[in-house]
Amino acid sequence: MKKLLGTIAILLLFLSNVNANERENKLNSLFKQLKNSEASSAVKIENKIWKIWSTHPSNNDKGLNLTKLLAQGSFLMSGKELNKAYEIFSQIILTDPNWSEAWNKRATVLYLLGRYEQSQKDIDEVLKLEKRHFGALSGQGLVQIELKNYEKAISSYIEVQKIYPSMQSPKIMIPRLKKLIKGQSV
Repeated sequence: MKKLLGTIAILLLFLSNVNANERENKLNSLFKQLKNSEASSAVKIENKIWKIWSTHPSNNDKGLNLTKLLAQGSFLMSGKELNKAYEIFSQIILTDPNWSEAWNKRATVLYLLGRYEQSQKDIDEVLKLEKRHFGALSGQGLVQIELKNYEKAISSYIEVQKIYPSMQSPKIMIPRLKKLIKGQSV
């Protein structure tokens, strides 16, 4: 019986690693496409990336439950039930602190609650786990604007452009921020 359980554990670990490698390979391919795509096709690629990010990386019951919880929290967030959404995203992070999208969703809720420093801390966690997270980088730009760190906001948007060149928000925000900074220095 012990031998059978050991074999099952090794098999599950192997399948988990295969799934993680497939996920990473798929993301790498999508990010390469995103970098070289026109705006019209970039949105389709972006949506595929969000779908992967919003699905927990493990294929077991725990992963399915966490994916459902993330969707529930996102629904609550869209319905302006921010404190309930915050609790759900915090619960997910406690269960799996290595899932970048849970941190990203909680960072968004914290931003919407006006808790900008805490939002930035969660964004830092997202970027430790997924440095290409254009959503978190763009959100960081918004957080830094609220904190009046305009140069850091510009840097965030520049990073977004490196990953997702056709994304519109950096094209809008960088010139506005430069104009704002120039206006302050006069």
